[in-house]
Amino acid sequence: MVDMESSLAEGLVLEAVDALTDTMIGEISTLVRIPSVSGTAAENDAQIHVARMLREGGLEIDLWPIDLAETFAKPAFPGVEVHRDEAWGLVGRLVGSGDGPTLMLNGHVDVVPIGDPEAWSFPAFDGEIRNGNLHGRGSCDMKAGLIAAHWAVQAIRSAGIRLRGDLLLAAVQGEEDGGLGTFALLERGWRADACLIPEPTDLDIVPANSGSLTFRLRVHGHATHASRRTEGVSAIEKFWPIWHALTELETCRHAHVDPMAARWKLAHPLSIGTVHAGDWASSVPDLLIAEGRLGVALDEPVEHAREEFEAAVARTCEADPWLRDHPVEVEWWGGQFASGRLHAESDLVERMQRAHAIASESRPNDVWAAPYGSDLRLLVGQGGIPTLQYGPGDVARAHGPDELVPVDDIVITARALALMALDICGVAG
Repeated sequence: MVDMESSLAEGLVLEAVDALTDTMIGEISTLVRIPSVSGTAAENDAQIHVARMLREGGLEIDLWPIDLAETFAKPAFPGVEVHRDEAWGLVGRLVGSGDGPTLMLNGHVDVVPIGDPEAWSFPAFDGEIRNGNLHGRGSCDMKAGLIAAHWAVQAIRSAGIRLRGDLLLAAVQGEEDGGLGTFALLERGWRADACLIPEPTDLDIVPANSGSLTFRLRVHGHATHASRRTEGVSAIEKFWPIWHALTELETCRHAHVDPMAARWKLAHPLSIGTVHAGDWASSVPDLLIAEGRLGVALDEPVEHAREEFEAAVARTCEADPWLRDHPVEVEWWGGQFASGRLHAESDLVERMQRAHAIASESRPNDVWAAPYGSDLRLLVGQGGIPTLQYGPGDVARAHGPDELVPVDDIVITARALALMALDICGVAG
């Protein structure tokens, strides 16, 4: 039951979001134009830009340089895939009256590389609006969601509403390659009673994620002149049985799929992303290095996923005379994303459904588990914080050319997040 005071606050905050829409969209465009690819100097530039925005927006801010050496040495650190000399933690706080729960809104500033620029129909970092969509790398994943969260906070301030609990906005780096920023803020001691991550979910509700583990395979051969190739052993040829074994493993690992992830053709895929072999065209290659990602099923221990993968590789090597004596080496490196799930006893999904229904004027939405890793698993697992994802745009438009996010989705997200802040933090009398 929503009382009259809460209903009035909801009306005021929704009006405030709508009044701030043009400013919000302009801020997203500005942030998209900062090419904050993971591991570049611009990633730090984006974080400092957001810190300035939060400070100017009246929030208390905690901005700190992350001690990378100390953080990387933590036993539970989830790994990185790019080099960084510098990274920053950032949490903004709208202080409540002190007698209510705390809500965290968490979003990342880093983006993946653009790939082939010629594959884009427009400059990758232009941040322009065309046909109702905001375009550019990072627009969907997830600068629109991050700024929508900021303007949800600003709408509450603009409406003159005092919350009972604190409202936190965490901007993090390194989400794309492991979760550096969220890991660091949890190590710093930041906690909340609930957390919302406005990742692109097409305004559906995602309370669970599969995981993904980055691996590297080294397949050894024996080099010789290509004219005498039968006297050598091609590492490329020896990779083929491994490839087929991993394809079979992926099939076996999908024999039983959690119902929440059943909408996906592959709920936790296994994929080879890069293959490099040889150093001369007329030589038989003596080394092949393949890198990829192993999906982790919902609630599956990371150790179990690794053991199944390593066993499949070992069985294949044992069946081949060359590989039996020169076994393929398996290395786990880079981002290591465990799966994660909102605790079953939490009512966060139901509360998010209500907020979405009001904010979107009853646009239908669904609840499902994502087939990729995210910071949700750190917030739930390491932080013990009930967490779900809800945000603008379709993740299918992320990580590829012509990334975009619908402007209408951004506005609905800001409205829904503002309503959730009122609901969870409470309105001070």
